[in-house]
Amino acid sequence: MASRNYPCIRTKLPGPNATQYLEKEKKYISPSSTKGYPLVVKSAKGMAVTDVDDNIFLDFTAGVAVCNTGHNHDQIISSITNQANTLIHMSGADFYNPLQIQLAEKLSAICPGPYTKRVFFGNSGAESIEAAFKLARYHTKRSIVIAFYNAFHGRTMGALSLTASKLNQRKHFLPLIPEVIHIPYAYCYRCHYSLTPDNCHMACVTWVREELFKTKVPPEDVAAIFVEIIQGEGGYIVPPKEFHKALYQLTRDFNILYIADEVQSGMGRTGRMFASEHFDIIPDIITIAKGIASGLPLSATVASEKIMNWLPGSHASTFGGNPVSCQAALATIKLLEDGLIDNAAKQGDYMINELKKLERTYPIIGDVRGLGLMLAVEIVKDKETKAYAPEERDSIIQRAFSKGLLLLGCGRSAIRFCPPLILSKGDADIALSIFEECLKETIQSKF
Repeated sequence: MASRNYPCIRTKLPGPNATQYLEKEKKYISPSSTKGYPLVVKSAKGMAVTDVDDNIFLDFTAGVAVCNTGHNHDQIISSITNQANTLIHMSGADFYNPLQIQLAEKLSAICPGPYTKRVFFGNSGAESIEAAFKLARYHTKRSIVIAFYNAFHGRTMGALSLTASKLNQRKHFLPLIPEVIHIPYAYCYRCHYSLTPDNCHMACVTWVREELFKTKVPPEDVAAIFVEIIQGEGGYIVPPKEFHKALYQLTRDFNILYIADEVQSGMGRTGRMFASEHFDIIPDIITIAKGIASGLPLSATVASEKIMNWLPGSHASTFGGNPVSCQAALATIKLLEDGLIDNAAKQGDYMINELKKLERTYPIIGDVRGLGLMLAVEIVKDKETKAYAPEERDSIIQRAFSKGLLLLGCGRSAIRFCPPLILSKGDADIALSIFEECLKETIQSKF
């Protein structure tokens, strides 16, 4: 095995070249996105990201859970290059695209459910949610949809109406799409009802059935419940298996569509192709993006042919299902099936066990959770009060960056670990070691 050349920090961060780009960014780029640290990327390969000053970082973000096959995987590059030499674009909205058809057939086979499914292709996670939102109303002829607090489904107006993660995502954009109801998620570490999983009887779902549906919201007017199988931006929150089972049964009882947002949790990240497989759920509609094409823009909204029965002209996309993106997706799925999903499960088990050891050692770790390589550590000021600790969380992330480890926050004070699924134990150990150093330094800085 070739020796690692990362992490390797050669300059003060940001370096001189990065600093020049950052100044130009302020002048020319919309300031609406959030950037946690001054990483200006030049290239990437496998687990390593190189900035414009030749500093090399170990990437535990995978481009925000996108590059599941690792950066610039040779087989992905080959599939993209070969397709680009043949056909780059001919809109699937107006013409027939063989690669769209091939990919749709593959998605029909791998998505949960023993029946034929149809696929709408878009370009991003938000687009897949918009399509699901429209399809739910179209198919059911109902107006109300239910989503969850801490949910993130995107920033376009329909997706934003479902999102309830951070105030600044919604501030000054009201009014949003009407008839969206938000309810508490099964965030057991911070239970909305101050209960525990062993005594709650799934109160967060029971409340919908016994209170919401009997006092405010007629269930016969509810088109769909949008739910992240594992909440992503909201904190990598893994609910009990009973939560999804109870929620799914609720939708069956009232003929409501169960829409699974698998934008971040899908495509092998949790050690299964889709996170819903961990919960024995067959969603009515699944939304997919991020890891589907190893970095190329592509999304898919997948539903049974009975549900996806809208008329021509109801919904379309000029660029959705681009031939190059479709070819990359087919190559991505093959790599996932040929071992990367299994590796995500294996390395994820190792990572969570090691992180739980740190939880038992350090007082600012309140909770460790996750499935596969979708893991989070929640940072708190005190284990007893569980007080949020965003400053300490941000300090850890910044210190990790300075040492060559790329991490991202999620929720109000959690850190997510979402590396490429090619992760080795050796790279996991490097990340864990740096993370522990940052924990120690952050704790010491408080005293």
